[in-house]
Amino acid sequence: MKNLVKRFLSNESGATAIEYGLIAAGIAVVIIAAVQLVGVNLTGTFNSVAAAVK
Repeated sequence: MKNLVKRFLSNESGATAIEYGLIAAGIAVVIIAAVQLVGVNLTGTFNSVAAAVK
């Protein structure tokens, strides 16, 4: 039983998975923010071009 508890406390694979999950979530937030910013800028550009073409 003592050996089982010792192995359980030294096992870090769950912590590593959580860290990778947090990194992936952070990257996803950055990508979403960048896409939204590009979308707003692109909309403004297309509106300017449309006004110039008229």
